Amino acid sequence: MAERPAAEIAVPSKDPKEKKKEEDKKLDTKANGAKDEEEELSEEDAQLKSELEMLIERLKELNTDLYRPALETLRTLIRTSTSSMTFCSEPLKFLRPHYPGLQELFETWPVSENKSLFADILSVLAMTYSDTEPRGTLRYRLLSASLLPPTSKISEPGSWGHEYVRHLAAELGEEYTIRQEDAPKSKPAPVPGTIEDLHNLGLECATFFLGHNAEPDAVDLFVELEIVDRIASLVDANTFGRVCAYMDRCVTLLPPPDDVTFLRTIHKIYLQFSKFPEALGVAIRLNDAALIRQDFNASGNPVMKKQLAFLLARAQIPIEWLKASASEDADAEDEFPEDILDCLSNTQLSRHFKEFGKEVGVADPKSLEDVYKSHLETTRSGLSANVDSARANLAGTFVNAFVNAGFGNDKLMVEAEEGNSWVYKNKDHGMMSAAASLGLGLLWDTDVGLSHIDRYTYSPEEWIKAGAFFATGLLNAGVRTEADAALALLAEHVENQSVPLKTAAIMGLGVAYAGSHREDLLALLLPAVADDGVSMEIAALSALALGFVFVGSGNGEITSTILQTLMERDDKALDEKWGRFMALGLALLYVGLQDASDATLETLKAIQHPISRQAQILVEVCSFVATGNVLRVQRLLHLCGEHLDALKEKEQAESAEGKKDEHKDEKKEDKKPDDTFQSFAVLGIAMIAMGEDIGAEMSMRQFNHLMHYGDPIIRKSVPLALGLISASNPQLPVLDTLSKYSHDHDLAVALNAIFAMGLVGAGTNNARLAQMLRQLARGLVHMGKGTIGINPFFSDRNIMSRPAIAGLLATIMAFTDAKAFVLDKYHWMLYFLVTAMYPRFLITLDEDLESKPVTVRVGQAVDVVGQAGKPRTISGFQTHQTPVRLGTTERAELATEEFIPYAHVLEGFVILQKNPGWEKEDTMQM
Repeated sequence: MAERPAAEIAVPSKDPKEKKKEEDKKLDTKANGAKDEEEELSEEDAQLKSELEMLIERLKELNTDLYRPALETLRTLIRTSTSSMTFCSEPLKFLRPHYPGLQELFETWPVSENKSLFADILSVLAMTYSDTEPRGTLRYRLLSASLLPPTSKISEPGSWGHEYVRHLAAELGEEYTIRQEDAPKSKPAPVPGTIEDLHNLGLECATFFLGHNAEPDAVDLFVELEIVDRIASLVDANTFGRVCAYMDRCVTLLPPPDDVTFLRTIHKIYLQFSKFPEALGVAIRLNDAALIRQDFNASGNPVMKKQLAFLLARAQIPIEWLKASASEDADAEDEFPEDILDCLSNTQLSRHFKEFGKEVGVADPKSLEDVYKSHLETTRSGLSANVDSARANLAGTFVNAFVNAGFGNDKLMVEAEEGNSWVYKNKDHGMMSAAASLGLGLLWDTDVGLSHIDRYTYSPEEWIKAGAFFATGLLNAGVRTEADAALALLAEHVENQSVPLKTAAIMGLGVAYAGSHREDLLALLLPAVADDGVSMEIAALSALALGFVFVGSGNGEITSTILQTLMERDDKALDEKWGRFMALGLALLYVGLQDASDATLETLKAIQHPISRQAQILVEVCSFVATGNVLRVQRLLHLCGEHLDALKEKEQAESAEGKKDEHKDEKKEDKKPDDTFQSFAVLGIAMIAMGEDIGAEMSMRQFNHLMHYGDPIIRKSVPLALGLISASNPQLPVLDTLSKYSHDHDLAVALNAIFAMGLVGAGTNNARLAQMLRQLARGLVHMGKGTIGINPFFSDRNIMSRPAIAGLLATIMAFTDAKAFVLDKYHWMLYFLVTAMYPRFLITLDEDLESKPVTVRVGQAVDVVGQAGKPRTISGFQTHQTPVRLGTTERAELATEEFIPYAHVLEGFVILQKNPGWEKEDTMQM
């Protein structure tokens, strides 16, 4: 066995070296101009080489008649080889050594058409010298154009092949940047032509790109030349979809104001091709009332109008925006047809949601036992089994409310017999939350709901009455009715003497009319903000309610009033725990407005109290929510990195100059407000990064660092930030991290981590999470029995719902100091989540808005932007009959082409139209 010949075939190690030497020798001989090269070339190549050299000789002769044919032949030879640039073309390889000589020759020629053609050829040759002579291609291209007489036209850049156009586009961008910066010209010969010439050449290149499936290249070129808006004139029916998809993906990566320019361009293109739902989606993202109205009225088709109305209702756009203002159009119809108004007001939501529950088989109410599954637990059931503790019952209130939300049939509250209601199993302030849970159980069902709640409004018990008021507000969240019940019932109590009743009425209005921008509420709630006589609690909650109602409006009147209050209130009032909610109310006015908040930020800097820093961060964060703005995130990280010991010393030095009171108080006061802003900065990172996946992923890593190195205040905010960034989107890494934090030795961190797990799993029925959790957070996980989510993004996670952001932020704000709010007597703040709660369904309707079951495929959404061909947009799909439930990262598509959807994204309510060209398979057979 040992003598097998295989073992002896060893490769000597010296061999490759000799080969290498031979290669080196070859290179040397080549460099010495030896004639080996001639022998190595094939016959065709040798012939081509001699032909090219002969043509160059011709150009050097004195006989000018030979120039034209020589140049023409050169052009033909180069073109035939460069049209498909897969390898280094032969003519360019042979002509490269002659390039410097040809350049000198070019300078000696007089201006003529021949010289222009010569420049065109040099422009192609310059590609081979791009590393030593930058932008030569562009220079000769522009020279060639400038040398032509006005009558004749230069050849298309595309005629030289794809690689040439890409080269030209790259050099165009470089040249444009250099001209914008006015840098000293660091190259041998300056590039001729004006900026306008560069733009025109860019348009030619972009046209070529769009014609050759290179839409991203065209968009990138226009970004470099800063003329993105011109792309609208170049796209056609085949390319506009891909161009818009690519531009849409870029929006989160662009600094302002470019992102807005991009969105407006996309909007223009969609309108050009009558894609109304897509255009309206972009208008909603821009938060531009005029555009939204124009898009809504652009379509003449009443069915399309209904579909657009569903989209507007989901985004909770104020109906007033759709009505033309008196000055613009006196004859405009002020009232919409009944069916469109129904879609706009979400009045059918409750009916469809209950039907959906029946279809999916979750319509029956779940008792607490069903949720807790406590009979499966191994603990000893001793005496404690039958004792009703107020705390446990309070938790039960919330679990019951969230799990049975929207179905209107839970056993504890809605269906309970008179006198045996769950309300009476709670103490004092617990009764308020219990009564308010009615509003959640009957969510969106305005007709039946009010009669149920009504009986509690006459209760002698103040807390129950307050809960009933709040329930009235919750009931109407996101639904607009003719009756305006919430306003009618609650308005009178805003002035009530009793604090619980007053706060309930104020917040009830805030939740019920979130995002509606109703002017009549302004007059009702604003006085309480400005009144120095009322407690900070009332003032702050009024400010918060106004923030809910006018979210993202930038309303000047409210802004100035809140700023005025922050300036005039004494320090003691501002030190209260309620200050943060007043700052939040101010911040919510600027959700998504980006730079519009600058003036407010400047004003806040003038306030001499630590609350000004908190407010600055909140306002800035809300303005840039979901933009993925890197610079802002860096600034926030910087704030999180400040360690307070250093700050304390600095402030002591400052305060020593000013006033020398008792040091004890000062220290206390310095310390307390000082670290709250860091808590908001951590949340801010999540707010800004939540819009796009890459930013969100990167922020997770930062949170990990903050958790390791941050001060206690930062550590307790990190779980909340994690919950915010992946609301209703339970991914394993997030779950594991939170599960780890929920066993933290710091109680505040553990508490927040448990709540964050509830947020992350909200409405997903995630089994893994449900095992980890007990009680309240488990109630969130089974929200609406797994049919309601709280993720603020919808329509393929492109459009952000502003009221949802407001609700999430307000709830999380209550947890930044859980001891003072949620664990004290303000647990009803958990109900702020209502504005973010929305069913995660897909319901297909026919043109009369009746349910129409069709088969759809549901799978994980795949990002196919910029991919060639028509790749699948979903992966790992299952086929279901509508109505179906969609997860946060899932996407649906119709299984057959029997129907054409009016909407561009299958989510929520989708109206279908029969496809006229569709034939059933059995009828197609002969």
